[in-house]
Amino acid sequence: MENPDGLLASLAVARPAMPIDRQVLHEAVAARLRDRIIEGQLAPGTRLNERLLCAELHISRTPLREAFKVLATEGLIALLPNRGAQVVKMGRDEVVHTFDVMGALEGLSGQLACRHITAAELAQLKDLHRQMAACHRRRDLPGYYRLNRAIHERINEAARNPVLTQVYRTVNARLHALRFRSNFDRAKWDAALVEHEQMLVALEKRDGERLRRILVDHLAKKCVAALLAVMGAEPVAEDKPRQVVAPRRRSTGNRSKPPPTVSRRPAVDRKRTAALRVGK
Repeated sequence: MENPDGLLASLAVARPAMPIDRQVLHEAVAARLRDRIIEGQLAPGTRLNERLLCAELHISRTPLREAFKVLATEGLIALLPNRGAQVVKMGRDEVVHTFDVMGALEGLSGQLACRHITAAELAQLKDLHRQMAACHRRRDLPGYYRLNRAIHERINEAARNPVLTQVYRTVNARLHALRFRSNFDRAKWDAALVEHEQMLVALEKRDGERLRRILVDHLAKKCVAALLAVMGAEPVAEDKPRQVVAPRRRSTGNRSKPPPTVSRRPAVDRKRTAALRVGK
């Protein structure tokens, strides 16, 4: 997987700790931790050390634990009884199933947005897209993703369906980190920007069915890229079985037979082969 311009190395550098406004302390703490989870600074499976986080953020444990509760409701962390909190790590099947649902929600959002979006909202989306494209040129992935996220959320809001928005936010919260990682591959990142340009064209033409198809396909590609980037998974077509590769045998020092491989040729009738060998 390509790492554009030392992207992973730059993301690994933690942002400098700054004092947080006490007025909405636990919300600010949750936002800070959410960004770190999304951008991979807190990787899936990471245990969150309360003492270290309190020292770094200059806060007590009470607002930190309140922030943990917020992130737990979003599905970003898991609260472990008597063991603190841990960043959630999704399995392959859960990733696929969640992206399937998210694709359907994005598609419906786009379809409804084409009916209800105003000229002013469309102009705002175009401005966000220009800013996002500028981040793409600078290879500023954190900045790009924040604008990307805002664009998708604005399309959802333009659908004018509060039930859809509530479900959308709940499901999407679990996928932010994976959607962020899906852009680690430069070619896929470039392709995603082109797809966003196509979304704007469909919105401007009020072509709801086309926008629905673009968004569903966009999320399907994000799912594949997320699996490849995070789990090293290989996408499998629904109508194509996975090829099984036999493990390599360890050498014993003697002349050994080559490891068995999976053959696609039809099975051979052993009795018939034996008969041919003895001239029967």
